[in-house]
Amino acid sequence: MTGTLVIAGARLLLADAVSLPATLTIRDGRIVAIGADVPKGARELRANGLLLAPGLVDIHGDAFERQVQPRPGVDFRHDLALIDTDAQLLANGITTAFHGVTLSWEPGLRSEPAFRSLVAAWAGLTGRLGADHRIHLRLETYAMDQWPAAEAAIAAGAVHLLAFNDHTAEIARRTADPARASRYADRAKVTGPEVLALAQAMLARGDEVEPFVHHAARVARDAGLAMASHDDASPESRARWRALGCAICEFPMNEATGLAARAAGEHVVMGCPNVVRGGSHLGWHSAEAMVRAGAADVLASDYFYPAMRHAAFALAARGACTLPEAWALVSAHAAEAARLPDRGRIAAGLRADLVLLDDTAPAGPEVVCTLVDGRLAWLSATGAARLA
Repeated sequence: MTGTLVIAGARLLLADAVSLPATLTIRDGRIVAIGADVPKGARELRANGLLLAPGLVDIHGDAFERQVQPRPGVDFRHDLALIDTDAQLLANGITTAFHGVTLSWEPGLRSEPAFRSLVAAWAGLTGRLGADHRIHLRLETYAMDQWPAAEAAIAAGAVHLLAFNDHTAEIARRTADPARASRYADRAKVTGPEVLALAQAMLARGDEVEPFVHHAARVARDAGLAMASHDDASPESRARWRALGCAICEFPMNEATGLAARAAGEHVVMGCPNVVRGGSHLGWHSAEAMVRAGAADVLASDYFYPAMRHAAFALAARGACTLPEAWALVSAHAAEAARLPDRGRIAAGLRADLVLLDDTAPAGPEVVCTLVDGRLAWLSATGAARLA
């Protein structure tokens, strides 16, 4: 049976439980059977003692910007960044990744030319990368002049999630302080006073923002894109974005806003590094507290890919939820928010996006093998030794 792979002896991380050791059969990129006999001629991955989980779905990954600009003002080509990121994703069990890429009025890293370069690199590498790479367009609400590039990318199918960001006033405030301006100046490759002048010029066009946001939201809705708002400060703010069709609430500023979004049936995203570190590095709301309160149902890598699997196990170890419930935050729920019903769970008929873990490793869950669409995309030395 050419093209058939069997994973034998692994415990399966299912939606509601961890199974006893079982056999899982994959054919043509799909899970076709659980618990059946090994088909004759199939390749076999001996997974005795290991845990087989759904592949991680990363709905918000800002770390990609550091791949493009690893040091302030030092850029590398987007195709090189995507290729190297692919290896990092697979080694961390991430099978679907939404790269958070900001399109802004800023020059440099978040400029229109940089966005066009990413889209071209993504298109050129289609079919050549191991993980499923997608573009999460973080659109600044003042990026009116850059919008044509975004609209063209949406029409070409190169944008898979649209989030509205509003950082212009914050940038103006921070760059007014010379001690804080360098962060923005370095990534934009201009001086601090130049960034401040640009931000102030954009703020003077504030009356254009609301019509622009309504137009962009309409284009995204017509294209069938999932949409998100970012850093919502209140239930009232969330209601405004809900009215535009944004059914994802990213990194709300407080529990009340997250609860309001969840009560409306919306997905609320928080960061895995926040969970792993025991709190926000910025002193904002605790992601674990949000999960415990029922105010968040999705966790993303945010800025550190390894945090995804470690966050799920940390929540389970701390009693915030069961391991299947915790893993759903980084797989099934994320896939649902991104409108990808074919992944995020282990069930017959779904994509065989899977990660095999040694959950007894001293440093925490260790990735042994990652499969994407039924293909062996990454193997550790341990995994290679187990492949018969």
